[in-house]
Amino acid sequence: MGDATFVARYRDLFEYSPWAAERALRRRRFDNVYRGLMQVVYDASPEDQVALIRAHPELAGNAAIDRTLTEASAAEQASAVLDRLGESQFKRFHALNQAYRHRFGFSFVLCVLLHDKAGSLTALEQRLEASRSAEITTAIAEIGKIVHLRLEALPCAWPNSNAPSPATCNAWTRAAMPGCNRACIRPGTSTT
Repeated sequence: MGDATFVARYRDLFEYSPWAAERALRRRRFDNVYRGLMQVVYDASPEDQVALIRAHPELAGNAAIDRTLTEASAAEQASAVLDRLGESQFKRFHALNQAYRHRFGFSFVLCVLLHDKAGSLTALEQRLEASRSAEITTAIAEIGKIVHLRLEALPCAWPNSNAPSPATCNAWTRAAMPGCNRACIRPGTSTT
């Protein structure tokens, strides 16, 4: 895979943060795309990590109302039914989002594909009690889960008959995310 193809393929895994794919490409020393991308994030400066967190939209926030979410974020929030909240639920999310942003200085990040509406709200309430440093660590871990699932949703990079198994098509190992039972999504295959 050429440099431009690599960046084009992986740049949108991170919300409005193509620098992760660009920096991973410069390193060229990783045995697994996911680990290579995430190592760049772990090695990034605290300022870059916070900027990455800030690039993520609030759950059921203004970007959702204004319909300015990325396609991936819109689909992810819809999967947790966050695009169809009742008025009281919306007000609760809005109040908690404001409290969270005020406390930590960035948006609450959660891999909503692994949660439903109630679980998302509970996580937001619970994480308001964390320290800022713990919350940065948790938000980066949640971004890692989001990236993992977005990576798996990409069509296989090897569309020919000599393709590796679905579990390695995007150079992802399931062991890195315990509890995940999703297979790499390839044209004509199921995720269940």
